[in-house]
Amino acid sequence: MKYENIRKSKFISRKDRFTAYVEICGEIVPCHVKNTGRLKEILLPDTEVYVQEVDKPERKTKYDLIAARKGDRIINIDSMVPNWVIEENMEELFPQLIGYEREKTYKNSRFDFYVQTKSDKIYIEIKGVTQEFDNIAMFPDAPTKRGIKHVEELIDAVKNGHKAYIIFVVQMEEVSYFTPNEAIHKEFADALVKAHENGVNICAYDCIVKSDEITLNNNVKVMLSY
Repeated sequence: MKYENIRKSKFISRKDRFTAYVEICGEIVPCHVKNTGRLKEILLPDTEVYVQEVDKPERKTKYDLIAARKGDRIINIDSMVPNWVIEENMEELFPQLIGYEREKTYKNSRFDFYVQTKSDKIYIEIKGVTQEFDNIAMFPDAPTKRGIKHVEELIDAVKNGHKAYIIFVVQMEEVSYFTPNEAIHKEFADALVKAHENGVNICAYDCIVKSDEITLNNNVKVMLSY
């Protein structure tokens, strides 16, 4: 995925979940944060960030916060991106693809994709990963009851003859592995173990991230808690 009108800037502060202040060419301006996660280890004062200028007069803010530099890597924090990069690679990920639907409902959950191949009917839930410590990618960065609900309903889908995937899209490059963040939400980590034991496919991919682009890259090892 390629962005247009990207500008390098400096992070100043976060007003709330949806709004931050950045400095562009000496001017402090508000911008929309395209991720409601905490991002506390990424959005630090004076961090180099990348914003997209959006030409929509009706908007309250002129910019969207897209990515931030952390050490030697750039981390994309756009929460819409994981679905887009998976969709861009759907045929490669599912070689016998017949077709797919977005936002497909199963019982009490709406999953990101419903995929049909020549042999399978598959429900897919995608989670974007922006948290990294010691080169280890982790999710979630805040408790997620909704995430547990999705996991439980994917288990149910498998029991009813479907296939199911949870795909963690790591929005950065070259992490050592992915693991659920037990310290933040042990119940979600336990739910992933249960899902794996009940036939839900759990996988992760990293991404090549530039200031104005993100591309799905390699399969990343998943380390569940036992």
